[in-house]
Amino acid sequence: MPQPSGSPFEDAGRKIDEHWDEFSDRFEQEVRRVVTYLNDQVVPEVRQHSSKALRVAAGQLSRLADHLESRRSH
Repeated sequence: MPQPSGSPFEDAGRKIDEHWDEFSDRFEQEVRRVVTYLNDQVVPEVRQHSSKALRVAAGQLSRLADHLESRRSH
């Protein structure tokens, strides 16, 4: 059975739509802000520290190779 125009159901629906529109706009803005932060701040830090970690790992692997070679010669 259709509700008459201006019924409480329609009013509630309009209010929900308005709140949803406001929420979705704010949510999109926050997502953009987070993506910008990740790209500008986090990614460069990860790249810098990951290259340092690779250098440390490379040094340890080199020492392990030296150790294995020295054991083989005994």
